[in-house]
Amino acid sequence: MHQYKGKLIIHTGSMFSGKTSSLEKEVKRFMIAGYRTVAYKPSVDNRYPTSEIVTHDKTSLEAILVDDIDHLLKHCEKVNPEVVAIDEVQFLGGNIDKILEGVNSLLSKNITVIVAGLDIDFSGKPFEILKELMPIADYLTKHHAVCVKCGTDAWVSHRKTKETERVVIGATKEYEPLCRSCFLKDKKKEDAIVNKNQVTFID
Repeated sequence: MHQYKGKLIIHTGSMFSGKTSSLEKEVKRFMIAGYRTVAYKPSVDNRYPTSEIVTHDKTSLEAILVDDIDHLLKHCEKVNPEVVAIDEVQFLGGNIDKILEGVNSLLSKNITVIVAGLDIDFSGKPFEILKELMPIADYLTKHHAVCVKCGTDAWVSHRKTKETERVVIGATKEYEPLCRSCFLKDKKKEDAIVNKNQVTFID
């Protein structure tokens, strides 16, 4: 595993695509190889037990809850890891420049950094931190779930509920994987319903 020292490894894609499962497998391989390894997850992600990273197929990995990149870096100073894993990196607090600076500081110390996260939000817009991290990755894997409408590779995590906030924590009750074509068809229908329900007042 020495060839991965000081490298940035990214697993990205839609929900239900296996990002977290892949991060978990990477971490466990490093642990078996004897590396000092620590996993983190943003405290905002409260879907599963707070001390664990849990995949959708219910395998788990012990993790440290952090609010932001500063919190993560301070903990790293205490435990002196050789491998750092960050799940759901798009939820990590701190401005984008600060997160990038923090990740680069770990890499400069020859620490391997493994991250998993959504590349785009429910509306199809890129998450800024993944957009910045992906070009500097040493290893980048784009994972795909299966579109629930047509069975092709999914592209986006379509929100089934009516919340409009960008970050709504959820799983199968709130989201479904869709390919680009099915997503655009659904979006067109949803926009038509919204437009139909709008009322215009004329003086």
